[in-house]
Amino acid sequence: MSDRPLWKTLLAFGIVYFVWGSTFLAIRVGVHEVPPLLFAALRFATAGALLFGWTLMRGEQMPRGREWLSITLLAALIFVGDYGLLFWAETTVPSGIAAVMLATIPAFMAIAEVLLLRTRRFTLGLGAALLVGLAGVAVLTLHGAGLGQAAISATGAAALVFAAMTWSVASVLTRKVPLPESKMVSSGAQMLVGGLLLGVAAGPFGEFPHFHPAEVSTGTWIALAYLIVAGSIMGFTAYLWLIHHESPTRVGTYAYVNPVVAVALGHWWGGEELGLRAVLGTGLVLASVVSIVVSKPARRQVGDSASQREVQQVGKSTN
Repeated sequence: MSDRPLWKTLLAFGIVYFVWGSTFLAIRVGVHEVPPLLFAALRFATAGALLFGWTLMRGEQMPRGREWLSITLLAALIFVGDYGLLFWAETTVPSGIAAVMLATIPAFMAIAEVLLLRTRRFTLGLGAALLVGLAGVAVLTLHGAGLGQAAISATGAAALVFAAMTWSVASVLTRKVPLPESKMVSSGAQMLVGGLLLGVAAGPFGEFPHFHPAEVSTGTWIALAYLIVAGSIMGFTAYLWLIHHESPTRVGTYAYVNPVVAVALGHWWGGEELGLRAVLGTGLVLASVVSIVVSKPARRQVGDSASQREVQQVGKSTN
C-alpha cells in the first residue's frame, strides 16, 4: 500500500484533467483580443521565467552549451510550431474542436515510433485505430455529409494537424538530443526560450501594432494569468508529481479526458455549437486515442516503456 494521501493523487489528476482541459477555452478568450503569437509569447515567457528562475533558486544546475542548443530546437518545435499554431488556429476554430484535433498527437507519436524510432511494429490493430482517428478528423473538416453543423476552417484544421505533427517530431528528438538531467530545468528553459521565440515570430506577422494593452479587457488578462499560473505552473507541477507516483498509462489518460472537458466547457461556458458533426468527430478521435494509449504496442526491440510514454508527454505538460 502506498503511504501517500489519496487526496494528493486525486488533486493532481483533477488538475491535469480539468485545468489542462480548460486551457483551450482560456486561449480562445485571449486570442480574440490579443494577437495569437504575442498572447502565447506572454504566457510562456512569463511561466518559463518563473519556473526556470525557481529551479535556479533551488540550486539546480544550469543547462550547458549543447543542452541550450537542444532546448532552443525543441522550444522552436513545441512552442512556435505546436502552440503558436494552436493559438493562431483558435482565432477561427472553436476551442473544443481544437482540443479534439490536438488529441491526435498519440496517433502521430505511434507513427513516429514505427517510422522514426523503430521501437514499434505496425499492426492491424494500430492501423485500424489510426483509420478511426483520421475518420474523426475528416468528419470535423469535410463539408457536406448532411451533418448539419458547419465544418471547421480548412486552414485552421491544417494548422492543428501540422501542430500535432510538429509535437510528435519534437517528442522523437527529445530522445536523441542532450538535455539537462532535471526535467524541471529542461521544461522551464524550453518554456522561457519558446516564449521569447514566439515574441520574435510575432514581429514579422505584424502583431505588435495591433496590441494595445490599455484596450485589453479584464477578462483577457484573467485568462492570461490563468494560463500562466494554473495551466503552465500548477499543471506542470501536478504532472511531474504524477509521473513519479503513478503508472504512465494512468497519467496518459489525460490525452482523452482533456478534449472532453474542452468540448464541454466550450459549449456550456463559451457558447460553442455542439452538433452532430462535433459529437461524431470527437467520438471517433477519442476512440482512436483510447485504443492507442491503452494498447500494449508490439515493439521491435526491448525498450523502456515507461520512458517512452513519458516522452510523449514532455512539453505538452505546459498545456
